[in-house]
Amino acid sequence: MIEKKVAIKDDVTVEVDKLRVKVKGPKGELEKDFDNPVFNSLITIEKNNEIIVKSSADNRKIAAMIGTICSHIKNMSLGVTVGFRYKMKIFYSHFPMAVSVKDGIVEVKNFLGEKGARTAKVAGNSSVSVKKDEILVEGINLEDIGQTCANIERACKIGRKDRRVYQDGIYLSEKLLQNGEKL
Repeated sequence: MIEKKVAIKDDVTVEVDKLRVKVKGPKGELEKDFDNPVFNSLITIEKNNEIIVKSSADNRKIAAMIGTICSHIKNMSLGVTVGFRYKMKIFYSHFPMAVSVKDGIVEVKNFLGEKGARTAKVAGNSSVSVKKDEILVEGINLEDIGQTCANIERACKIGRKDRRVYQDGIYLSEKLLQNGEKL
């Protein structure tokens, strides 16, 4: 039997319905469905004074899935209480990039001197702000923030050139909580 527990903070309320978990806190609410046809009959999530994720089967893959579910619940709890902030740096050597955010799309102009603009989608309810050569991505859902940063990095991918020479781009530089602590 495998069993892992996740502590619930005082200012967080958690609702559990089979494999669907809803977490509410001062910054908002997040909901995630851990429904997976392979593990549905094997994993259960219960709520007492803490969240208990357990399985009667003793299998390496099930243990990994239980650990993943617990990590997601911890991140959701941390997101609705404190929030997350990722910092990205804009690097260029010859052609200064102009980065702007409009209607959920990050637009990168003059990348390597290109005429057209490159775009990246902002995932979920993440907020993106640009200050000189730094981009801040903030929100309560860690998955959305990570996906937004990945979209921005992918938009500035260099093709058919040596990456050791052409190091221009936008890269993730720091992962923080919104209160300034390191993640």
